Amino acid sequence: MEQLQGKIALVTGGSKGIGLGIAESLIKEGMNVAVTSRSKEAIDKAAAQLNQMGPGKAIGIAADVRSLEAQQTSVERILQEWGALDVLIANAGLGHFASIEDLTPTQWQDTMDTNLTGVFNSIKASIPALKDSKGYIITVASLAGTNFFAGGAAYNASKFGLVGFTQAVMLDLRHDGVKVSTIMPGSVATHFNDHTPSSADAWKIQPEDIGQIVAGLLRMNPRTLPSKVEVRPSQPPRR
Repeated sequence: MEQLQGKIALVTGGSKGIGLGIAESLIKEGMNVAVTSRSKEAIDKAAAQLNQMGPGKAIGIAADVRSLEAQQTSVERILQEWGALDVLIANAGLGHFASIEDLTPTQWQDTMDTNLTGVFNSIKASIPALKDSKGYIITVASLAGTNFFAGGAAYNASKFGLVGFTQAVMLDLRHDGVKVSTIMPGSVATHFNDHTPSSADAWKIQPEDIGQIVAGLLRMNPRTLPSKVEVRPSQPPRR
């Protein structure tokens, strides 16, 4: 997929943060991008913002990754709009952080349903279209998918699972011409976990940096597959 202009992507969790940063990068490359979010108001605002950047076009779709039917409807909308789907960026995610003693069953289930089952739903819904286009699936995991920490029982489990899931999917689909990679970022300057980005986050990875990585993966010669990409701030504060 060395030529990106005119290609079509679906970015889940695309109203802000990493998802929006990826969508911005793809729009600037001339790709057409559908972004999704559970909030119609948020995703309409994001799509309007993306359409001001061009040259690619954007549409916003209100859809919950926890619903397979919603993901199937999103793909159908994209096929109606543009006739194909070349790239899925399975980015939607959330985090509940607490000691196992304090972590509630609802928080556990919410994390798994979004971070792991949500990616399953997005991929399942997209496979037929991506097999037709010989497309690309990129999941957004985390360094928390290989580095565990106190208070991270639910989040670690979801991201460890996502890394393993993505690598297995890569093996399942490689001979169908569908490439699959996972990106594992460290600290990113986003609104994740109710954080408000500020100048104090200048040392962190920025959402547009992840967008640059995605564009680089898509441009990779088809014979080569970086199946797992770890990325971290180059100079974090000293502890």
